[in-house]
Amino acid sequence: MSYCTDKIAVVTGAGGTLCSAIATDLARQGAKVVLVGRTAAKLETTAAAIAAFRGVCRVEAGDVTDEAAMRAIADRVAADWGPCRILVNGAGGNNVKAMPTRLRFSEKDLEPTKDFAKDRGFWDIDMVAFRSVLEANTLGTVIPSRIFGLQMARAGGGAILNFGSMNTYRPLTRVAPYAMSKAAIANWTMFFAQYMAPAKVRVNAVAPGFFVNERSRQYLMTPDGGLSARGEQVMAHSCIRRFGEAEELLGCVNWLLDDERAGFVTGITVPVDGGFLANAGV
Repeated sequence: MSYCTDKIAVVTGAGGTLCSAIATDLARQGAKVVLVGRTAAKLETTAAAIAAFRGVCRVEAGDVTDEAAMRAIADRVAADWGPCRILVNGAGGNNVKAMPTRLRFSEKDLEPTKDFAKDRGFWDIDMVAFRSVLEANTLGTVIPSRIFGLQMARAGGGAILNFGSMNTYRPLTRVAPYAMSKAAIANWTMFFAQYMAPAKVRVNAVAPGFFVNERSRQYLMTPDGGLSARGEQVMAHSCIRRFGEAEELLGCVNWLLDDERAGFVTGITVPVDGGFLANAGV
């Protein structure tokens, strides 16, 4: 019997590349999985994959930054299935409008850009988009943690897994709000871990390196499947010299969520990065 058999597992961002793999794996091990995300169609794709092996899941579309929506989902799940015991906070993302195309300050920054689509500096980015990235990645983790974490406390314990990134450790170029928010996730993970320890709720995070998904494919790869200039830079810093596959994240995820194998582990963020952080590139 798996550590998660018959447990209620909530996975946010379950329509994405990494979290759909995590949700499917949890269901394959016998968990009852709640698939949460903004886009129902993406969640239905994950649900179909789970249904193919007769796993148990349900689709609950909602915005993780909407506290009322998350509380409604939590109440429905608790009424039908019982309290959440596993929470994977995978929802979040970036916004191209909050990303400059230039890597460093230049005289061009002194004047507004004339071609936002192709050439923009830090002062040209959309601050509404900047704020939305911060909220999606920070409040989108805090709000589900508050709501489902309280269910765990009332039920006698549980495990929460947050999502950091390589930006948790040092900011990559062009992604200031994303980097800020992912650094914040490591801090939040430590804070909530110490707060929830008396309730027997462990809180950890995983920091994936470069796994190609729908979003990152646009700037790591060329239309013909080759590497973009940014993709070449990433590869030059990777010890293993390739991008990760979603399934390669599952071992770390399952370890962190397992109360027997990781019962004494809380408040940490674990990189799964192909050696990216280990390689200074020199």
